[in-house]
Amino acid sequence: MRPVQRSHPGIRRGARDLCIIGVNSHVHDLVRNSGSLHCQAHAVACDVISGIHSHQLVAVCRNDIFRIGLCRLNNVSIIKGSNVKTCCVVGFPLGAMLTSAKAFEAAEAVKAGAQEVDMVINVGAVKDKDWDFVREDIRAVVEASKPAIVKVIIETCLLTDEEKVKTCQLSEEAGAAFVKTSTGFSTGGATVEDIRLMKETVGDRLEVKASGGIRTREFTEELIEAGADRIGAGNGVILL
Repeated sequence: MRPVQRSHPGIRRGARDLCIIGVNSHVHDLVRNSGSLHCQAHAVACDVISGIHSHQLVAVCRNDIFRIGLCRLNNVSIIKGSNVKTCCVVGFPLGAMLTSAKAFEAAEAVKAGAQEVDMVINVGAVKDKDWDFVREDIRAVVEASKPAIVKVIIETCLLTDEEKVKTCQLSEEAGAAFVKTSTGFSTGGATVEDIRLMKETVGDRLEVKASGGIRTREFTEELIEAGADRIGAGNGVILL
């Protein structure tokens, strides 16, 4: 597999990241580095996370800000003393609220302890080709999230190829660290074709996260070969 050049602080340089996502229970982010796999766990509740130390998990992601504070590294006994990070979603899953609401949500998530923020674009604005709005919507979340990094969920299943390319370009212009395929709540998930298109668009300047419908290691490897830097899928440990 080709090495990945990292352009954002806080992301491992030279590593291949696989992000394993689940909407009902655990979500695991895997990082492949020098042939080894590490795991990032996302969970619906902190108290159901298990095996964090044994799986070398790198982050816990929450879909509610209230629980982020409980997941902070120094506060939760099950991750205390580890390198596990915290992540939170913003504008999830539709991305249709006011930009100011997204920015406020992002700022509150970071204040509560989130170290990564996954935001959903305003798909309606993309369909209207209101590119200035889309860019500034992303930029507002990027600014509000500092020093946390931002992954932009573009919901590829709802976009044309032209819209996918343009949204990736706008994400780069707005200062995002990642572009991500899917929320897992719409009509489809990651495809090899979309990952290849997204990676061709952003190169090594941004990272690409594939998520949605990834259930086998074989498909995971196909997505990685197509250019995915992180993979999102449920039942992450199964893919180890």
